[in-house]
Amino acid sequence: MKKLIYVVAVLFVVFGSIAAGHAAETLNGAGATFPYPVYSAWAFEYSKVAGTQLNYQSIGSGGGIKQIIERTVHFGASDKPLKPEELAKDKLLQFPAVVGGVVFVVNIEGVKEGTMKLDGDTACGIFLGDIKKWNDPRIAGMNKELKLPDADITVVHRSDGSGTTAIFTDYLNGVCPAWKDRVGSGTSVNWPAGIGGKGNEGVSNYVIRTANTIGYVEFAYARQNKMVHTKLKNKAGAFVEPSFESFEDAAETGTFDPKQDFFIWLTNAPGKNAWPVAGATFILLAKEKKDDNLKVVNFFDWAFRNGDTKAKELIYVPLPKSLKDKIRDYWKANGIL
Repeated sequence: MKKLIYVVAVLFVVFGSIAAGHAAETLNGAGATFPYPVYSAWAFEYSKVAGTQLNYQSIGSGGGIKQIIERTVHFGASDKPLKPEELAKDKLLQFPAVVGGVVFVVNIEGVKEGTMKLDGDTACGIFLGDIKKWNDPRIAGMNKELKLPDADITVVHRSDGSGTTAIFTDYLNGVCPAWKDRVGSGTSVNWPAGIGGKGNEGVSNYVIRTANTIGYVEFAYARQNKMVHTKLKNKAGAFVEPSFESFEDAAETGTFDPKQDFFIWLTNAPGKNAWPVAGATFILLAKEKKDDNLKVVNFFDWAFRNGDTKAKELIYVPLPKSLKDKIRDYWKANGIL
């Protein structure tokens, strides 16, 4: 299976091919690193049927937002959704493209994948530094079947700004008033405890090589690196596993409202089996660029119809059909289709 590539510096990649006898059409995009592998795979297949190249700068969500505001690309990509008023200010449109999730990963002797349970209050206490030992009664009480060590907890967090952190801290903001009061949410925050790692790779490396650690990484990265994830109590009160199904449930039960340009955080979605730290990655378009937008939309419409298998293979969660239909209606309402 192709490994995910997490890009630190600006990476400029060209996907596609030259159609026989004439130059291929080109789409330019920039932004979030998270969806790079799936966009790459989709673009390779799309070039075969449409003769279109996709040039994508994997520079992070902030860079993607900046470039579409400046109209230097056909589309921007962001893991952080923009509010309707932000979109209106810069005359942008927004729709989701694919769903993923953030998971807790641990390195504790004797703890295997999916055997440890956490809830929002306990997770909050750990990352605030208020819960300091693995055998703290608040953790042990939920995990009576596990033999947890009398060992200090080492928290590992991101040292760089990221959409993963934005999703993770939005989750903690929603489940823990103390976190909201003391830390807040965003792509970067002032962490009250722990050590920082750069990128998902940095966090993973710390957790993998250091005993008694806990961190957070994207689901795809945890799976491909065979890391030990925890279960997590969701809004419906169920302890759930991170999986395609639980992410899909979060997407299905989340309120993606086209009248709000699909602005939503999928954290704490109300579905019975929904993973509580899920998130979508979004595409941004300039309202006035009708011809360009049609080309971009044609690509994503093709991907919505033909790309689900490849997305799952690369450990992404395709959007549910009901949401894809809402997006197509949104395109039509904005004069694109």
